[in-house]
Amino acid sequence: MMHTSAQSPATRAALFALVLGLMRAGANVGDHIVQASRDAVVKGATDAAPVTYRGRKYGTRGGRAAALRHSVTYTATQAAVIAAGARALGVRLPVGRLLAALVVTGGSHYLIDRREPLRRFCEAIGKSEFYNLNSNGINGSYLTDQAAHDMIETLACLLVAAR
Repeated sequence: MMHTSAQSPATRAALFALVLGLMRAGANVGDHIVQASRDAVVKGATDAAPVTYRGRKYGTRGGRAAALRHSVTYTATQAAVIAAGARALGVRLPVGRLLAALVVTGGSHYLIDRREPLRRFCEAIGKSEFYNLNSNGINGSYLTDQAAHDMIETLACLLVAAR
């Protein structure tokens, strides 16, 4: 069993690695398999930049609803994968810290997947050109989205394993 209080640095590092590996696996499944096609297409819609999916037009309200649905299923998938992995290994996780980490990943996932906040961030740090790149098999907005999720999930996993 692993607990974070009064544990050695090696034990905390092992807990961090375990939770990060399971969280990223859950994220990949949640983003690319569990996510509904409609939510994938519509989640970034705004009234200023509406999206049409199967003949229906979606604006800000529809985009927010799609992003929320996706963020909930994404986070639930992460939670299920982490719980199954920890159970299979016989590792007891610090539940409160894990829930806090999942709130961080779910909330940030919503903001990132609404697209406009990430686009603005990239603009502010001088990365608009890469964010807008879509050629030769490279999709800058997708890669930036995934990098942001990876970074936030890494930090969230530190919450789980920290002293």
